[in-house]
Amino acid sequence: MPSDSSQSPPSPDRRWLIALAWVWVGVPLAYGLYELVRKATQLFTG
Repeated sequence: MPSDSSQSPPSPDRRWLIALAWVWVGVPLAYGLYELVRKATQLFTG
């Protein structure tokens, strides 16, 4: 059975791009969730 090249791990020169993409999405997502929890706490506690 031939090996499938689409299943190979990303090359080292593209790993930084993948990491940057995760940071690009993860930081605003984490901040948004933080703000959501903070404002929901204010809403329910007065």
